[in-house]
Amino acid sequence: MRILVVEDAADLAEAIVLRFRRSGHALDRAASGEEAIEFLEGNTYDLVILDIMLPGMDGYAVLRALRLRHDTTPVLVLTARAEIDDRVSALDIGADDYVTKPFDFRELEARARALLRRRQGIASGVTEHGNLTFDRSSRRVTVGGDPIVLPNREFRILEIFLGNLGRVITKDDITDQLYGFDDAPGPNAIELYIARLRKKLKGSSVTIRTLRGIGYVADLEG
Repeated sequence: MRILVVEDAADLAEAIVLRFRRSGHALDRAASGEEAIEFLEGNTYDLVILDIMLPGMDGYAVLRALRLRHDTTPVLVLTARAEIDDRVSALDIGADDYVTKPFDFRELEARARALLRRRQGIASGVTEHGNLTFDRSSRRVTVGGDPIVLPNREFRILEIFLGNLGRVITKDDITDQLYGFDDAPGPNAIELYIARLRKKLKGSSVTIRTLRGIGYVADLEG
């Protein structure tokens, strides 16, 4: 999934980016509200992690601008303000959830996973697709009860396909959700990941077909 982190504290922003990239997500980072608006106007994100206390245009203003143009991207607010009024204000403006600083990264990741599931219309972190079970929180995949080992990017590609069964997914769609601006893929990287994923899914109820010149589609058999 592609995530925008809006945080002016460089150390914290880098820690968040690194943490989510290790899980296979694509991350972009904005250090100000104005920069965040530029990112949001030119790109599509699955989640925005938004600090409230930003230089210049603050997080409230970013959130208002986002919702005024009817952008429904989930927003997870970071706030150092413990007062209930501040948290209520963020939720009323259009935030989907919040985390109060200082926070435990495990909580941040759990709340982010919940918002990403909601965006996909998935209520639980564990879903079953025929004989394939996909656990987003533990990052565990089994086929017929037997675990298969998927590195981060293969896991995220499978997540993309499972959230779009029967729909055509282009190479660019996958690239946009796996890589940020400063993390471009090498030549044929997507094809290589999908080829590896197909081999590991052999015998599962999920198959991935290539539509030449168009993209890929995942089907659920039986």
